[in-house]
Amino acid sequence: MVVQLADIALARYRLSRYLEPTPLEAAPSLGENVWLKLENTNKTHSFKIRGALNAMLNLSDADRARGVITASSGNHAQGIACAASLLGVRASVLMPSHTPKRKVNGVRRYGAEAVLFGATYDETEAEARRRERDEGLTFISPYNDPYVVAGAGTTGLEILEALPDVERVLVPVGGGGLISGIAIAVKSLRPSVEVIAVSAESAPAPYNWLNGTNLPQVWDTLAEALSGEIEQGSITLELMKRCVDRAVLISEQAVADAMRWMVDEQGWMIEGGSAVGIAALQTGTVVADGKPTAVVVSGGNVDGETLRQVLG
Repeated sequence: MVVQLADIALARYRLSRYLEPTPLEAAPSLGENVWLKLENTNKTHSFKIRGALNAMLNLSDADRARGVITASSGNHAQGIACAASLLGVRASVLMPSHTPKRKVNGVRRYGAEAVLFGATYDETEAEARRRERDEGLTFISPYNDPYVVAGAGTTGLEILEALPDVERVLVPVGGGGLISGIAIAVKSLRPSVEVIAVSAESAPAPYNWLNGTNLPQVWDTLAEALSGEIEQGSITLELMKRCVDRAVLISEQAVADAMRWMVDEQGWMIEGGSAVGIAALQTGTVVADGKPTAVVVSGGNVDGETLRQVLG
């Protein structure tokens, strides 16, 4: 299945029973005509519920009956757990051992099995794939799934409706599901809109792919939601090459500064991975030149301990 605008429109129809559009909030201190797409206000406080629920809604009865399994640094985990709760499906969720407690507790609150396994996301995903094979479970990838991409793309449709004259969209990128969906939606309707992939220097896999570099992963990072290599053969690899205009990297210090700014200026607590677009404008990595710009704030699931360290 090649993800197209029609798939995203259908995903929006399916999801409308469960999810409300998220706000687009002005951020004048970032620059003229800058707006924040607040996915931290979504159900489970992350955009991930969009793709997880759309994928779950598209499973056959047999696939649902087997039970689902996933690997996630936390936000997709909560999305799967929430979707499973809504649809009455048994779910097992594997997360790296360093996953913030807020995300782990969120998975358990929705009634899914939460398993901490592995020091890195890559180790966690390998174990989830093993269990998928050995236990006959249905695996739902955080990004390498057309229904996950289509669900994430509904964010792009909402941006276009709320900001019809948008000229640029900044999107946090890890596995590429969110930016792939947004780029397909936006460029199908407004081809001139620039779509920029923003990653942390500690999580450079998408940047490496788009720029032909080989920068290393640094697993100890505020942007843990963006960490991990992209699965070989993932549909998001070619989608990003086709639809993304450019990619930029943001330092760990800039991520922390953006998190603090978000609390002080906008009154929102957000996680490090969702702060990279804000940081791109604050550092001048992407110049705030007055073009109508939407910055996707992908999630707000930050531990109190981490937030206190950043604010301190």
